[in-house]
Parts: sequence; C-alpha cells; structure tokens
Amino acid sequence: MRAKIENAGQSLGRIGPLEVRLSNGAKELKMSQRLRYEVFYEEMSAIADTPTQFSRLDRDNYDPICDHLLVVDHDSQVRKKPFSKAKPQIVGTYRLLRQELAELNGGFYTAGEFDIQRIIDRHSDLNFLELGRSCVLKPYRTKKTVELLWHGIWSYVLTHNVDVMIGCASIEGTDPDRLAEQLSFLHHFASAPEEWLVSALSDQYVDMNRMPKELVNQREALRALPPLIKGYLRIGAYIGDGAVVDHQFGTTDVLIILPVSKLNSRYVNYYGADASRYAS
Repeated sequence: MRAKIENAGQSLGRIGPLEVRLSNGAKELKMSQRLRYEVFYEEMSAIADTPTQFSRLDRDNYDPICDHLLVVDHDSQVRKKPFSKAKPQIVGTYRLLRQELAELNGGFYTAGEFDIQRIIDRHSDLNFLELGRSCVLKPYRTKKTVELLWHGIWSYVLTHNVDVMIGCASIEGTDPDRLAEQLSFLHHFASAPEEWLVSALSDQYVDMNRMPKELVNQREALRALPPLIKGYLRIGAYIGDGAVVDHQFGTTDVLIILPVSKLNSRYVNYYGADASRYAS
C-alpha cells in the first residue's frame, strides 16, 4: 500500500538557499534513496546486497508508506539526465512514519529491533511517529541543515498531532566493547523512566551497561556520540534498554523515545510553538 502524502512538496522552512519540505512523488523519493545509498553504503560501512549494488538506492518496503522530509539546496542545481530540467539538489533527508499508516501495513520498522509495542499499548491514547533513515551529505553537515531538519519535524509533529516520537539511532561500529563508554553513558545518564521503558528484542539484546557509572567520562562519551544522538538528548529524548548490532549497516543501534510533552522548552521556544521560526 502506498501512502497518500499529504501536502506533498509543501515548504516547511527556509534558510537562504536551503529549504526543508516534504518530498513530491516517486522521482524525489528515488533521489532521497540515492542520497541514502551515497551516505550509508559509499561513505559509511553498510554492506549492499546485489539488488542494492545494482540500483545504487537504499530502499525497503517501508519507503512507500512513509513521508520523506527533504532539505534541498536551491543554489546547487542538478540534472538527472542530459538536457533535462535542472532541479535543486537534495542534500538531507529524514523518513517519517505515522502510526495510522504503520498499523495498516504491518507495524513500525523499529519493531524489528525493539519491543516498542509495550509502550504503544501502555500509552494507547497517544499518537506515535517513527523517525528514521536520517542522513545529510557531508558538505552540508552544518548547523543550518540540522536546524532545518528539526524545524521540518516540529512542523510535521504539529500538523499531525503527534504525541510521541520513536526511532532507532545508530553509532558507527559493530563491536559493543569498543563503544563501551558511549553505551554506558547512555545507559547510566539517559535511560527511559519505567513508564517509557522499552527493551531490545531478546534475541538481539546487547547490554549497554558495560562500565560502572563512576568510571564513565561523561564529557568524552558525549563528545564521541554521533551528532544525531546528541541532538536527541539535548531536546529531551530518553534511551531504551539494550542496543542492537546491525551488521548490514555496520552500526550499533539504540532506541530513541521522545514524548512531545517532555520536549525541552528551549527547543519549542526556539522553533516557535507554531513552527514559525524558519517559515518561508
């Protein structure tokens, strides 16, 4: 089932030549999948199967039912084919899956690694949104691009009355012992309270408590964490119990749980209660 993208192509914010908006149709979806392939498979250490190598696209069965948030650069025009019309380059993307669509199509992607049904059932009156497949081209990993992505997410959350954001976030590397300080920091200092606690599936569970709390160098651990996870923590996210090693993508995944009611007030005030800060 393909989801009907509401407000496809709608601008959600702009800083100079950079604009954040929802994707507009199959062509832009393919462009975002190509961007993901470039970042995950060419720059990072994901392992491509034969169809992925041939297509040079990062895609799965969830893509058609998701909305895709894009950051485009109007000063960088690209052509898909010779003599075709030049279009702004897609430089960043985020995949958004609403609960209503997930439930019609077999559930959330995150459920393949974490027992998220536990909190969905516990908070059955709340509306969940899954965030995933976040990536930005290396030259665009700047404050402006990140702020536009978050501005777009906040606008989307308000539009769809989202109560809770969830999703997997990745730390590069598949050896938990090499990531011991980062994982232990998240376990000791960012774990979800009981009402939001979710564990990795038992057959994939990796213990994050790898160092005693008093031995964790908080400053060094925080510095080593990926910018995306640091960003989640700054705005009030919790971390689930246990990590999962994803050998295909060459990462160790942790679960992000972000109730909108627990958002850092500075984040809400910065982007505006009506997501108007970068409105175009």
